[in-house]
Amino acid sequence: MDALTVAAPPSAAKDDAAFAPNMPDEDPLAMPAQRLFHFDAARERRKPLRRFAVPWLSRLIVFGGGLALTYWGGYEMYRVIDVGGISFLKWMLLVLFVANFSWIALAFSAGVVGFLHLLFTRWRPPAPPEKLTTRTAVLMPIFNETPSRVFGAMEAIHEDVEASGHGAAFDWFFLSDSTDPDVWIAEERAFIALRRKLGPNARLFYRHRPKNEARKAGNIADFVSRWGGSYGHMLVLDADSVMAGSAIVALAAAMEADPDAGIIQTLPLIINRNTLFARVQQFAARIYGPVIADGLACWMGRDGNYWGHNAIIRTAAFAAHCGLPHLRGRPPFGGHIMSHDFVEAALIRRAGYSVTMIPSLPGSYEECPPSLIDVAMRDRRWCQGNLQHISVLPARGLHPASRQHFVTGIMNYVASPLWLAQLLIGIVIVVQASYIRPEYFTREFTLFPAWPVFDAERSLRLFGVTMAVLLAPKLFGLILSLIDGPTRRGAGGAVRLILSTLFEVVMSALLAPIMMMVHAGHVMHFLFGFDTGWEPQRRDDGSVAFKAIIRRHRSHVAMGILMLISGLMISPSLAAWMSPTIAGLILAIALSWATGLKSLGLAVKRLGLLATPEESAPPRVAARANELSQALAAQGFDDADGLRALHADPELRALHEAYLPPAPHRARGEITPERAMAAAKLNDARDIDDAVKWLHHKERFTLLHDRALIALFAHLPAGT
Repeated sequence: MDALTVAAPPSAAKDDAAFAPNMPDEDPLAMPAQRLFHFDAARERRKPLRRFAVPWLSRLIVFGGGLALTYWGGYEMYRVIDVGGISFLKWMLLVLFVANFSWIALAFSAGVVGFLHLLFTRWRPPAPPEKLTTRTAVLMPIFNETPSRVFGAMEAIHEDVEASGHGAAFDWFFLSDSTDPDVWIAEERAFIALRRKLGPNARLFYRHRPKNEARKAGNIADFVSRWGGSYGHMLVLDADSVMAGSAIVALAAAMEADPDAGIIQTLPLIINRNTLFARVQQFAARIYGPVIADGLACWMGRDGNYWGHNAIIRTAAFAAHCGLPHLRGRPPFGGHIMSHDFVEAALIRRAGYSVTMIPSLPGSYEECPPSLIDVAMRDRRWCQGNLQHISVLPARGLHPASRQHFVTGIMNYVASPLWLAQLLIGIVIVVQASYIRPEYFTREFTLFPAWPVFDAERSLRLFGVTMAVLLAPKLFGLILSLIDGPTRRGAGGAVRLILSTLFEVVMSALLAPIMMMVHAGHVMHFLFGFDTGWEPQRRDDGSVAFKAIIRRHRSHVAMGILMLISGLMISPSLAAWMSPTIAGLILAIALSWATGLKSLGLAVKRLGLLATPEESAPPRVAARANELSQALAAQGFDDADGLRALHADPELRALHEAYLPPAPHRARGEITPERAMAAAKLNDARDIDDAVKWLHHKERFTLLHDRALIALFAHLPAGT
């Protein structure tokens, strides 16, 4: 249904941009749910207009090298435990080691490819297009985010695209799924202010969904199915995304030039981080991230993946082939697909379109959570979404590379309980050797005793190789950064860059066992059938309450203390061997608290450590986004009470009603409890103060969707 219009109050100018329709006329696209296990390739897969070049050499190095390294590691581990025969526990230890080692071996091989490619080739940015002929919708899906932050970023991106001279090819959309009434009204106020600022010719739109069905995937699907027909492409942002106009124009031009392209993904760099934890992540993503991403892009070729934002998508192809089905069963493994991006990439690739990544394209940015606890909360949702992919993995017609992407996402979280199990089984074997009298001669005839020992020398060599394989991508990133002048200078020079890398390695080593326990807990949580919610991500820099930190990490500290005591009782050498893991767990509360402090992060910044080029010389669009966000925050929309703002401003109230969709049909007598309670409280209220005090969250949300209740609310006296 088309957006409603409203007559402007007499005080409003006729050309007031705020009173234009909040959305353009609908132009629907059918977006049917796809059948995962029914696919006729001959009928449903399009033939590419151009032949896709397969990067066989890169794939041979990555997967062949990873397999060879895994075989070597597995063989060495077998020789380590083979001294004196192999028991059932030793076999379990070997299987777990191979599973974990294969994971880091594959990352190492991809890092080698990325390192060599970046070392011997130079990426050349494409020439700016003379003209863009296809319209692109720039989408900003939002869910209970801080409005000043989101709208300030979008305004900065809009300005940068307009400055490129190609602004006429883009329309801009805020797609709100917010369920907080105050945030919803603050979004509308920010939207109205931005529209008035940009003028009547700015194609800026806002839509709020009454129900956030299927979450972000449903938000995008709602846009595509109602307005997608007007746009050849859509560029999807996240609430913390910032993109330069040059990057957006380059993506649109690349999509126009390649009719076989379905999705083109960029590599977002992390910016604007101040806590110590976030600065460590920011530094690692900037120095090591390009190596891994480039290696990934080399072996993927046109069989790539989609990360859900900072990417451009061919709208009609997405509508025809990326409608997500509901998985069988109940959550956490059934229901709607949470990590939708991997599945959408697999489906559009199955249909014959390419999915590519341009990791070297500059101008793509994002932020990351400010603390360890915030990452744990986000990863809980991501963990559930990736474990759901176990059900999608055997879907019919998927490209092998798409299945590999699913396995990668699954292993990101399953690796943690596997690592934990490997540690625990190793401890049990040592306990068995220390306290249980060995049976040197079994019932089977043998001339030699079965000694319950390990090959210590081979074990030490295998440990050294494992650490080298694990740390090699970091070394590759450091070498490339030292060679590249702008990166080296932006990181504070060679000495500070090396010191920052060493600091990051130590911090990562301490944080790794904590994340192992967090992810292992998430996996077990879902295996026992518990679902997770979809809370808005905390993006601002700020400390977490110390009591919350204690509650979250006390089990990790207890585990560390137990491992320390057990190790010392069994063998001091075992405790020394496990000391990095033990130290990280025992210090979990202190690390989580300290790394979440903005003051500590800024102190490290003043020392010149963990600096990145984007921090030393902030990108123009990012600096402008921060400036505009601060100016918008100063207007007080973020923290205002939505009901009071709506009551005090008749113009805002008129626009809010205009932005609402037509009221759904309601049979007589069908009254929800929230509506009944809201109406009763409004009828009983003497003034606005009573209404604000009495109305609960769901009742406020119901009121804001109901024109009749809004009229009743508007007639209340202002109060004191």
